[in-house]
Parts: sequence; C-alpha cells; structure tokens
Amino acid sequence: MIARWRGAVLAPVLAIVVAALLCAVALLISGSSPLTALTTLVGQIGSGTVVVDTINSASVYYVAALAVAIGFQMKLFNIGVEGQYRVAACVAAIVGGTVVLPPVLHTIVILVVAVLAGTAWVAVPALLKAYRGVSEVISTIMLNAVAIGMIAFLISPDTFGKLAGNNITTPPIPESGWFPGIPVGSGEIFGMVLVAAALGVGYWFLLSRTRFGFELKASGESPTAAAAGGVNARRMILVALLTSGAVAGLVGLPELLGRDHAYTLVSPQGYGFTGIAVALLGRNHPVGIALGALLWAFLDKAAVALDVVGVPREIVLIMQGLIVLSVVVAYEIVRRAGQRAEQRRVAAAPAPSTETAEAAT
Repeated sequence: MIARWRGAVLAPVLAIVVAALLCAVALLISGSSPLTALTTLVGQIGSGTVVVDTINSASVYYVAALAVAIGFQMKLFNIGVEGQYRVAACVAAIVGGTVVLPPVLHTIVILVVAVLAGTAWVAVPALLKAYRGVSEVISTIMLNAVAIGMIAFLISPDTFGKLAGNNITTPPIPESGWFPGIPVGSGEIFGMVLVAAALGVGYWFLLSRTRFGFELKASGESPTAAAAGGVNARRMILVALLTSGAVAGLVGLPELLGRDHAYTLVSPQGYGFTGIAVALLGRNHPVGIALGALLWAFLDKAAVALDVVGVPREIVLIMQGLIVLSVVVAYEIVRRAGQRAEQRRVAAAPAPSTETAEAAT
C-alpha cells in the first residue's frame, strides 16, 4: 500500500517541485523573471485560439507518443517513428490525392494506407531484431535518413509531385477524403482527435485486459522468465514493433486530413522525436501521455507570448527538457527508495523459529 502511494503520489509531486525549481533557475540565468513567465503562460489559457491549437498539436504528439510507448513496454526503442510517420503521410497523401472515392470511404482508405505504410517501413528493423538481434535503435534511426530520400523521390515533379510556387506538393486531397473538424469558437479542432482518443483507449485495453498485453509487459520486465512461461520472444518483438509502426503511420494524418490536405516539402517534422519525450513524460500510461502531450503542446504555443514579454522563446525548449528530466529522475529516486525500504523491512523481519521450519518441511 505504501509502495503504491509512493509511485502514485510522491513521484509526481517530487517531479513537479523539481521541474518548477529547475525552470525557475533557468529563467533567472537567462535574466528573466520566473513570475513574469508564469503569469504570461497562465494568461495564454483562453487567449485567442491557443486552446484549440494546443489540443490539435497535442493530438499529434499523443499518437506519436503511443507509438513509442508500445515499444517501451517491451524495452524496445523505436526511434524511427519520425521516418515511419513521414513516409506514411506522404504515401497516404499521394493515394488520397489520386483515387476518386465517395466520402467516408475515401477517408478510410487514406487511414488504412497510412497504417500499412507505417507498418511496412518498420518491418525491416522488426525482422532484423527478431531474427538477427540487430539493435532496433540503429536500424530505425538509419531508416529515418532513408525516409528523407524516399519522400524527396516520391514528391518530385518527375514522380507524383508537382510545383506550386516555390514549393513541391502532392496532388491535393479532394474534400471527400478530408476528416471533418469540430468547430469551437473561432477555431476548429481536428476530427482526428477522436481517433487519437480511441487509440488511447485501445492501448489501455490492450495492456490491461488482454493476454497479449500481459505477455508484452512480461517480456519487457524479464525476457527469460517470459520465455520460461511459454511466451514466444521472437513473435512478441515482431508484433510490438509492427504495432508501433502502424500507430506511427497515423501521426501525420490529423494535419494532413484536417488542415493541409497535401504533403509538401515544408510539411511538419520532428513529431517522432517529440513523441519519445512525451512518452517518457507520461510514463507510458495513456492518461499520463495525454497530460504530457497537452503540457508540451501548450508550452509550444505559449513560446510566442514569452518572446513578447522579453523571455527568450528558446527557454521553452529548456523548460521542456528539464520537465522530462525531472520526471525520469524523480520516479527513479522514488523507485530506489522503495527498494531500500523493502530491503530494510525484510532484514528486520524475525527469522523463522526451528519448530516453524521443521513444520514447513
């Protein structure tokens, strides 16, 4: 009971306190007032379209973090989410802008293509890891570089792209393939937010209510014990990485289907790496990841307001890094403190008497 209290209450509180102190120190070093920064951040809540923009960005970060968290559950580091979602978004945009289908069906086809493309892009690292023991970190990060070249080829005017001013873009997706948004005040929330929420529920159900989820976590905690219990380690590696890639394929779709409707040379980048930070911040828990995604997105949107009051906008990057570092360190400190407390409790427990030992035998 005490150990559970430590993990559920003490660790988050410690992380918040440490993060607040470190961020205050960083602001003071930069010559800015922590109070001014805090007042400005709080004032952004409800200002203009900040809330809508925050939710939209958070939905993208959330899907990216879920893709990373699936691998984390088995101690697999899929650092290739960046390449997987960019290739998937590009391929989905090409298909969506080429085919002619009725509404709803058109959108579904784009979603399926993105999932299949993300799965296919991670298939090579998954097979190398399962059958040859190649580090997924090395193979996936190398494929990120390959993805850049692949996208450049796909959207070049000689293949599927076309010139649009100083930019190169895929054929625009007709309105039949768009994902309708949710009007809120002066803005519009991406309709894919509902898909992101469904993915979160599915992630929770998979880990908490299915045999596969139990085997996945067991394999991550102790591969040897899991293998002794009949878990096929090779199959688990394949399924975990392929599922991670499938979810990664959906990362770019909220913006593709809700705002841009085409993939271009200037399409957003970096969401895969942000997903790693958000997954760490949320401790791989669906609710924790959602809160982490909202916090990360809010800080991104508030950076402009900080710049206006004289606080360097780069300080937001420092704050985000310090928050993640504080969470990781705080949970590790609480975990080790719990281990030491348990060791002391076991050491202080009275040894069984001779009569009890004989009766047990």
